[in-house]
Amino acid sequence: MRRLFPPGTAADAAPEPSADREWDLDELADAYAYPGTTGASGRPWLRANMVSSLDGAAHHDGRSQPLSSDADMRIFGVLRALADVVVVGAETVRQEGYRPARARKAFAERRAALGQAPAPVIAVVTASLALDFSSPLFTEPLVPTIVLTGAAHHAARADEARAAGADVIVAGDGEGIDAARAVRALAERGHTRLLTEGGPRLLGQFACSGVLDELCLTVAPVVTVGAAPRIMDGHAIADPERFGLASVLEESGFLFTRYRRI
Repeated sequence: MRRLFPPGTAADAAPEPSADREWDLDELADAYAYPGTTGASGRPWLRANMVSSLDGAAHHDGRSQPLSSDADMRIFGVLRALADVVVVGAETVRQEGYRPARARKAFAERRAALGQAPAPVIAVVTASLALDFSSPLFTEPLVPTIVLTGAAHHAARADEARAAGADVIVAGDGEGIDAARAVRALAERGHTRLLTEGGPRLLGQFACSGVLDELCLTVAPVVTVGAAPRIMDGHAIADPERFGLASVLEESGFLFTRYRRI
């Protein structure tokens, strides 16, 4: 893996990891560390992690795995390991077969130093609550799974979620959530390092609400054609919001880009 941007390092800085070897987890964690303003007493920071084909597809045949690579999965794991909570849409949970996040020994000391739980919480955004509450996501998490829904949710399903051990948070006045309200609700529970893995509709909601701080986008060197959505789907933003390039890594033709809201 090699860093393409920002170029070089200062003479007194830590040496740049070698471009001809796989970066270790600590090097990747340092490269993707959350801003120092986050934390229990800081502001929430919402980061998205998505992958796209060269022709703009967010997935192939309903799943993101065909667009991924070993390096992409390493970064995927590091981003999870740095987060307090992983926010994901219900359809993505069903399509990708989500399981609870696991505690990783390599990150135990780092997480403990930041006052984080051994593993990030998974927070599922759903209007219908049509979820399998007997799945490992709800029966086997190290920390209880969160369900984010609207005030017009199905009461019996909410009771079923709570009976399975989930923390049900109402973050909207209708059927769905208010994206900004969801971020605030998670921050009130101490989850200020937020990561969302989509899908496109959920990511579109966050972007349109102005609460998306950072986008980690893997550009895969493949084309898929087809009718797959872009990484964001929803109503157009009236005035396109500008993001600044923070970093670019490369391995085997895959570009691992990181953009932050200006």
